[in-house]
Amino acid sequence: MTHPIDLRSDNCGGVAPEFLEALARANQGTALGYGADDLTASLNTRFSDLFEKQVRVFPVATGTAANAISLAATCSPFGAVYCSPEAHVITAECNATGFFGSGLKLTPVAGQHGKLDAGALADTIATAGKGLAHRSQPAAVNIVQATDMGAVYELDEVAAIGAIAHDHDLTLHMDGARFANAVARLGCTPAQATWRSGVDVLSFGVTKNGGLLADAIVVFNPDIAQQIGFHLRRAGLVWSKMRFASAQVLAAIEDDLWLQLATQSNAAAARLASGLQTQARLSLLAPVQANEVFVQAEQAILDSVSAQGILYYRRSPTLGRFVCRWDSTADEIDTVINAFQAAIR
Repeated sequence: MTHPIDLRSDNCGGVAPEFLEALARANQGTALGYGADDLTASLNTRFSDLFEKQVRVFPVATGTAANAISLAATCSPFGAVYCSPEAHVITAECNATGFFGSGLKLTPVAGQHGKLDAGALADTIATAGKGLAHRSQPAAVNIVQATDMGAVYELDEVAAIGAIAHDHDLTLHMDGARFANAVARLGCTPAQATWRSGVDVLSFGVTKNGGLLADAIVVFNPDIAQQIGFHLRRAGLVWSKMRFASAQVLAAIEDDLWLQLATQSNAAAARLASGLQTQARLSLLAPVQANEVFVQAEQAILDSVSAQGILYYRRSPTLGRFVCRWDSTADEIDTVINAFQAAIR
């Protein structure tokens, strides 16, 4: 059976074999539930080694859960969370942050390519009315790394935002659904990408990077950890057979698998961008720094690409999003490039 070329999202792909092997190993014998198993117990140690700092790790089922619970646990119900207008929390999660945060307000702050601009953030907080009972109170900052426009924050950009957040006693949360893609692009350590740059809590993505059904919350600020545990239990998000979630999260960091898979999807996106950026009658909306490519073209061109069997996400009649998976092949990418060439002729 011939499968269509599917670049609608990185979560459309299959599961990397290493995760399935880890699940098979976890399925041997019995273990206590609700996180009292050996695999879950080892998460804190393994991730503390990875991030060069004592951390607490909480497996969750989805990135939405990771984001919403991270913010709910760190903010008062009348708080404001500052984020990019393109952030997952404000565009794609049905206001889960507001729901689990008992009324948290999501406040968009300007920036380019899905990034939050540090200067705009500082101005917004300065005029937020801190201490005024009439206003939502500044509580947290959310950034997405890599952004949902395919851009990557440089380390100094994260540090600048972190400094502003901490100057105002705000928590800095990083939505890392594609954190692996960002770290692979930056070539830095996980520590440099997070707590050394001011990040207090990270949503660590696994599912978009070859996993089956697990992400994780990684907490760098110990004052936050206990609250996250309570919020997860109240939300019904504590796994019964948690060892199977923990097995996936552990498999992600074994032998740097998470970076290997992200490097593959980044390379596929770079190949696609290279093949498209010199073609007439189309342009790339944002720099291609991770595994997403946004193509602006006439409606007829995108219609033709779709008619040739290429699956992608149509943001508008003239804008298509192409997301490369961990298992996207060079042949697939070249077929997409050829489809555009045929459409332009």
